[in-house]
Amino acid sequence: MPYPSDHERDRPWVMRTYAGHSSAAASNELYRRNLAKGQTGLSVAFDLPTQTGYDPDHQLSRGEVGKVGVPISHIGDMRRLFDGIPLAEANTSMTINAPAMWLLALYVSVAREQAETEGRDVDEVLAKLTGTTQNDIIKEYLSRGTYIFPPGPSLRLITDMIAWTVHHVPKWNPINICSYHLQEAGATPTQEVAYALCTAIAVLDAVRDSGQVEQADMAKVVARISFFVNAGVRFVEEMSKMRAFTALWDEITRDRYGVTDPKARRLRYGVQVNSLGLTEAQPENNVQRIVLEMLAVSLSRGARARAIQLPAWNEALGLPRPWDQQWALRMQQVLAFETDLLEYEDIFDGSHVIQAKVDEIMAGAREEIARVQDVGGAVAAVESGYMKSQLVGSLAEYRRGMENGERVLVGVNKFATTEPSPLQAEGAKAIETIDPAVEKEAVAALEDWRSRRDNDAVARSLATLKETAQTSANLFEATVDCARTGVTTGEWAGALREVFGEYRAPTGVSAAAAGGGDPGIERVRERVRATEAELGERLRILVGKPGLDGHSNGAEQVAVRARDVGFEVVYQGIRLTPEQITAAAVQEGVHVVGLSVLSGSHLEVVPHVVDGLRAAGAGDVPVIVGGIIPPDDAALLTERGIARVFTPKDYELTDIMDGIVSLIRERHGLS
Repeated sequence: MPYPSDHERDRPWVMRTYAGHSSAAASNELYRRNLAKGQTGLSVAFDLPTQTGYDPDHQLSRGEVGKVGVPISHIGDMRRLFDGIPLAEANTSMTINAPAMWLLALYVSVAREQAETEGRDVDEVLAKLTGTTQNDIIKEYLSRGTYIFPPGPSLRLITDMIAWTVHHVPKWNPINICSYHLQEAGATPTQEVAYALCTAIAVLDAVRDSGQVEQADMAKVVARISFFVNAGVRFVEEMSKMRAFTALWDEITRDRYGVTDPKARRLRYGVQVNSLGLTEAQPENNVQRIVLEMLAVSLSRGARARAIQLPAWNEALGLPRPWDQQWALRMQQVLAFETDLLEYEDIFDGSHVIQAKVDEIMAGAREEIARVQDVGGAVAAVESGYMKSQLVGSLAEYRRGMENGERVLVGVNKFATTEPSPLQAEGAKAIETIDPAVEKEAVAALEDWRSRRDNDAVARSLATLKETAQTSANLFEATVDCARTGVTTGEWAGALREVFGEYRAPTGVSAAAAGGGDPGIERVRERVRATEAELGERLRILVGKPGLDGHSNGAEQVAVRARDVGFEVVYQGIRLTPEQITAAAVQEGVHVVGLSVLSGSHLEVVPHVVDGLRAAGAGDVPVIVGGIIPPDDAALLTERGIARVFTPKDYELTDIMDGIVSLIRERHGLS
């Protein structure tokens, strides 16, 4: 979006709503409805199978299809998703990372089809495409977990995609370097800025060194790099963070990459305010949290976001309804069109208080950037586990502050008394629910697609893709050819898995600093020791992430606290089948299995673990589960044999550990 001069009223940012669920047809209807309400950009949420490169009929997709986003299996789905939406006029953000090249190839292919249908010049239409693919794989290894390939091949896919878009889709942002999830994983403002900029350095170095872009075109590359940040409720600190971010980006792109055009060096960023900071307890308080967090990225004109998407008040409860998303959109519109915010130059220029905070964040970020570069850069810091362990440690410190009351969460650890909420009254249906038939319909539609396409052409395009992957040639055109012939998401990712292999990132749990000096932890530690003495063996807990949900922060914090109170912890990371979790529990002889599910697939995947343990003769091992689980679902899980259900309102990890010890003692007949 063009920037106005300092004497003009600032243009409103692009207003988005992160949306998509069930099917391409249902999501298309939602998008068109949101655009009619004044939304100025689309933000596509993909379901977890699509994000991790699986088709709906894959074993790991069970229970995940259409839950947290829209399933896109092939070009037919992409056509349906944007039916009636001219892509040359749209501004589309796609939250997709490991298979970003694939989804952009589908999008470009549909844009080409639209141009040909309308008799327009294809190159002219491609030159008008505006939007963003997130495409930041580094933060996936650190926080969100939807990676597929090892870091090296992943960086190659990003590099090839950037090089192709610079030459063919010049207004597209091929990467959205994403510090959003770093903050959710525990990053302080300093760490969020530092690690995002380290990722940017790794990407720009890779593009520069690939030989696919001339040095004279590096300014074009830099100008198309965008960022996606998080804004927490400490809005003065968050706003100072963005001013520091802006200054450091200008400095790095000027000094490291020789970009002389100040406009090309501007920090261009979008934002979603902190979804994981929203509370299940007294969720109506989330409305004011969202508004305050929006101020952090809109108050300072010199560091103002150019695109904003807000979560809904009830995202800590489940999937928002269209009305909830409308409420979030109206928050943006009131700020942009009713207030005088956009009429002034930067109101913080000259503030010594703000400048001192900016200087503090910049100094800390420079030091952390230097540390990461000393260990070999962002990729090496991922592979060694350095950045992950730093984030796990920071989040553990944050949680300790919340649990001991130093960090106040209104309605959670302070001011917890409340009146019944009319927003959640009986019959209010406070969240959207996904019909279980969605998955069956998606699998049936996929079978039909495979039966109607030219499978010989599909085989040829996949063979070419694999051959190209074994060279240093750019992979984008081979990917576009796969899209045109009808290859599916799982087939594209599967072909590259054969060449690149798969990856399991370090969990960061073993290196996280242990909690000390907490009398509550020491009390539970004594109970663990006493129980071990009575049983004659170490207490062991398996922490598991079944299905495709990669948000591992909660599971990692449970694992860290279990270790702190004396448990032997078995934690193998994310993306496991119920069968794998069952096998590990039996092999390790654990005393309890703890499962973490945030994607809404708990009713499908969790009972399979209970059934598996019973079939293996370990039915006496209690299974507990934590996640975003509505009360009705919690009751169903209890009926299916789950011993305990925890939700975000159960934030006292030490109390949870104490309850787990009691559960083990009860199951073993100890008083």
